[in-house]
Amino acid sequence: MDVLNPRIDRLAPYPMQRLSALIAGVSPPAGLAPILLSVGEPRHPLPRIVSDALAAASTAVDRYPAFWAGPELRAAIADWLAMRFAPARLDPAAEILPVNGAREGLFSFFQAVADPTRAGSRVICPNPGYAVYDGVASLCGLEPYRLATGPDDRDGQAYDRVPREVWRQTQLVFVCSPDNPRGTTLSQKGWERLFALADEYGFVIVADECYCEIYVDDAERPVGSLEAAARCGRGHERLAAFFSLSKRSNAPGLRSGFIAGDAKLLARVEKFRSYNGGGMNPAVQAASIAAWRDEAHVVENRRLYREKYDAVIPRLQRTLKLERPQAGFFLWADIRETGLSDEAFTRALYAERNVVVLPGSYLTHSSEGHDPGAGHVRIALVASLEECLEGADRIASFCFSQASRRRVEA
Repeated sequence: MDVLNPRIDRLAPYPMQRLSALIAGVSPPAGLAPILLSVGEPRHPLPRIVSDALAAASTAVDRYPAFWAGPELRAAIADWLAMRFAPARLDPAAEILPVNGAREGLFSFFQAVADPTRAGSRVICPNPGYAVYDGVASLCGLEPYRLATGPDDRDGQAYDRVPREVWRQTQLVFVCSPDNPRGTTLSQKGWERLFALADEYGFVIVADECYCEIYVDDAERPVGSLEAAARCGRGHERLAAFFSLSKRSNAPGLRSGFIAGDAKLLARVEKFRSYNGGGMNPAVQAASIAAWRDEAHVVENRRLYREKYDAVIPRLQRTLKLERPQAGFFLWADIRETGLSDEAFTRALYAERNVVVLPGSYLTHSSEGHDPGAGHVRIALVASLEECLEGADRIASFCFSQASRRRVEA
């Protein structure tokens, strides 16, 4: 008899695997250089301060790393949190846990916190949302409840649509703010609404805030969960916030992030990670300390993204419906007027213009009577300004050609 984990069969193919299969066999025009706007991988230069620190500590890999990370890194993170999310204050020894990227942190957290023995247990996931949310919930034996969210839900209105029966079954709630793919942020009022529900039903809030440092307006920075809790006099009970250097510092290959919040929950995660070999490379720790203690490169990073938004969005709005996001580096474009499905649009765009975007339905599920990703594509503005502008022009010309074809066919 084969011994296989049946939960693996519950996983849908990962969005990038689906995309590869969708465009497999397509031959784009040979004279056009490829433009990849599908993957949310930052391509701005790695800050010199980070690469220098990494190189200086390169000989530190001659020993096993401690799974709990050093006090210097925890202190650097605590100082950054206090600066960025005042009046929040966290104990670096008990309320901060460095992890090897937010994704590793999410899997370790769920393994340590979720209880698969409780029949009918739920995890509320935003829809659309990061595919890993569904995946980690399913692998831990919990049933995802996919809550359709939109730009009009900043104050937490979407939570009012969740039946009380579902709340009673819920162990954890995922929140992505700023969210992927639309860049919407949760307001102070929205966080407080969620805190009240957590107090009433006893679930844990899992706050993914990895895009929190890429925002449009300095006067309206995204409100973080830890900041919101401090503002209303709340502690960190049943709250775990996740952060990463991948987007903030253009260091996706560094695999460095942290979890902050409820000390009791983090102690369980730390115990789990002591067994799964989750210690952070000492050289990566040194580079992370340098990154968390420097803000100049983060300010420059925001400037580059704003420059792209200012230049690219008007070009795309000539032919597509899309809004300027509050934060993050994705555009969520409505392509329904082209008469194509999101998959057909993506495949044809690649075939005719050698530009790759991501079908919106690869980030969503049908729930509450509709699929919020249908008729949309996600565009990642991660490349250089010049490449993003070229990509926008190609998308616009493709949409014009589609409109012309429809008029002829009519």
